[in-house]
Amino acid sequence: QDRWGGWIGRDTAYAFAEYADAVSGALGDGIDTWITLNEPWVSAYLGYGWGSHAPGYRSMQLGMQASHHLLLAHGLSVPILRRNSPSRVGITLNFSPIESATDDPEDVEAAMRADVNVNLWFLEPLYRGRYHETVLPELSHAKLRVHDGDMQTIAAPIDFLGVNYYTRFLLKHGPSVDNPFGSYVELPQAERTAMGWEVHPDGFYRTLMRIHREYHPGEMIITENGAAFPDVLSSDGRVHDERRIAYYATHLEQVERAIADGAPVTGYFAWSLLDNFEWAEGYRPRFGLVYVDYETQRRIMKDSGYWYRDRIAAARSETSRPA
Repeated sequence: QDRWGGWIGRDTAYAFAEYADAVSGALGDGIDTWITLNEPWVSAYLGYGWGSHAPGYRSMQLGMQASHHLLLAHGLSVPILRRNSPSRVGITLNFSPIESATDDPEDVEAAMRADVNVNLWFLEPLYRGRYHETVLPELSHAKLRVHDGDMQTIAAPIDFLGVNYYTRFLLKHGPSVDNPFGSYVELPQAERTAMGWEVHPDGFYRTLMRIHREYHPGEMIITENGAAFPDVLSSDGRVHDERRIAYYATHLEQVERAIADGAPVTGYFAWSLLDNFEWAEGYRPRFGLVYVDYETQRRIMKDSGYWYRDRIAAARSETSRPA
């Protein structure tokens, strides 16, 4: 397997640690917060397990091995970043509630397995120093190469957990070309973004509370939350993206609800400032608060950008008001 390189090879984890050492050594105290990895599940499983992202392998065995080496790279880097920079260190994971499309036992089982893979695969090693008990037979079958001391390295204490949330999924059993666990089911009445993702703000609240109650991170930061829609530049020179405004408003309500119920959320970042290149989707999906005319590179603030600006200003005013 090592001959293929990339995250399948263990040496990549050590190369990443060297990279972290070089960057943090050069920047030093100029950086106060480090995120070691962003969405390692996507890199491991969409790249090596499901094959929808580069390098395009379709092997859950390779996905598991890549995920372990990504975790190892994180764990090796944490003490290096702390040594080189008086800063806070964390990691960002992507989360999506995965629920059974029906009460059929096979659907329930498939959704459970997919949920563990997507939502718990990285949390268990990071916070408990082990892989989830339900996947141990799969790891044994895949002959996952875990060296002595790996799990202790991976579980190095972190200062915060970055949380990326966009949607939830309903799953029906029966592996498909794009998903080894089953097929996603779309509710006909559900609102969907340009990515085909259901707009489901309640899933955001449940995700934050689940992480809080089961893994007890000292701090959570919402590092990504947002939606792509088919934005167009109107004749008045504006981009009227009311659906994005509604998405942010309802999702921020769920963040506030989670905070009120004890979740230690200390920050929120909208995804994203600008329309940008989105993984395998290229420039087609537009997530930005600012519209980018790709032909001229002109930047135009969308209505959602103005709304978000005003929302931030109002929150700042509220927190600075004397009690």
